[in-house]
Amino acid sequence: MSNATQLLRFITAGSVDDGKSTLIGRLLHDSKSIFEDQLSAISKTSEKRGMAAVDLSLLTDGLQAEREQGITIDVAYRYFATPKRKFIIGDTPGHEQYTRNMVTAASTANLVVILIDARKGVLTQTRRHTFIASLVGVPHIVLAVNKMDMVDYSEDTFNAIVAEYRAFAAQLGIHDVTCIPMSALNGDMVVEHGDNLSWYKGAPLLEFLENVVIDYDVNTADFRYPVQWVCRPQTQEYHDFRGYMGRIESGEIAVGDEITVLPSGRTSKVKEIVTYDGNLQRAYAPQSITLTLDDEIDISRGDMFVKTSANPPKVEKEFEAMLCWLSEAPLDLNRKYIIKHTTRMVKSLFSHLEYRVDVNTLAHHETNKLNMNDIARVAMKVQQPLALDHYSKNRFTGSFIVIDEATNNTVAAGMIA
Repeated sequence: MSNATQLLRFITAGSVDDGKSTLIGRLLHDSKSIFEDQLSAISKTSEKRGMAAVDLSLLTDGLQAEREQGITIDVAYRYFATPKRKFIIGDTPGHEQYTRNMVTAASTANLVVILIDARKGVLTQTRRHTFIASLVGVPHIVLAVNKMDMVDYSEDTFNAIVAEYRAFAAQLGIHDVTCIPMSALNGDMVVEHGDNLSWYKGAPLLEFLENVVIDYDVNTADFRYPVQWVCRPQTQEYHDFRGYMGRIESGEIAVGDEITVLPSGRTSKVKEIVTYDGNLQRAYAPQSITLTLDDEIDISRGDMFVKTSANPPKVEKEFEAMLCWLSEAPLDLNRKYIIKHTTRMVKSLFSHLEYRVDVNTLAHHETNKLNMNDIARVAMKVQQPLALDHYSKNRFTGSFIVIDEATNNTVAAGMIA
């Protein structure tokens, strides 16, 4: 497999006992991505529990607490690969009290697989997980109608569920939805077509995951380059070298391009693009590089390079955002927090809370407090200006985390609205 083989990050979501962990286990098992000792271990555990077949969900339910409760309480990550693509899977919790786990997992995902039990149809949790996926901007959604074996593989049942789900997704502005009937337990439409769903003409889940186009999931138009480190080697050979190190979060840059440094607004031109393997004429997201400029400008960590006159971000000290509160300690409107946006950290205050979203009904409620797992629209003020993009246009420069300056704990994740 080439080192350039594309990586797809996806998560599974759904109600408790919809079969998320079993689906991932089936993917790993049928794609020959588990070791013999792993299969032997879960076979023995399944036998001890009196199961007639191997419980493939044990491949992801690795925490002892999960095994005791029979539910997934944290995000369990697994890696596997096929000749066409590499994959990182996140198995997210189904319970409402673990909303924060799904938010953090979905924030870096290219795709989410939302499972539905064919016997139960679209549930409150289905709507909640779809809302979270739309909130964090997951580009692709697969609706996996699981347990079709429990409804005699009925095409009418599948079509009714799909119609109801598409109507709800349209309310959230979601149109890229692929619907697949399956039986994770028996393996139908997971890796192979199987013999029971001949009426479905689409691809099995794995084939779809291998071929879904993710090249355009990253913003390729707007150059965003947060400075992570100013490189000044203390050697005789490079004593005049001044490079600005970081990762291209979106867009591309070439030698000779004119750039603007934010928030100062100073301009210059790219002199060199330096990498470990030698200099480049052009670089693209998400490459890590070092840039040198034609002019000496006062630049420090947290500053951002953008192309001059090319859809620059807004530089603001006040903004609104959608916020998911992650901490067990509630939000305190009377104290300062630290915002980490790209590579810049600034002190901030919450001006006010506009509303809290009921993740089950999508209703908006007035509130003056936020507890763990709450999602709300908030107004914020920061001590120093930030270069901000709307989250829907750029997931990297449109997101931030909130840190408790007393404990250094991450207490919230935000998306610029």
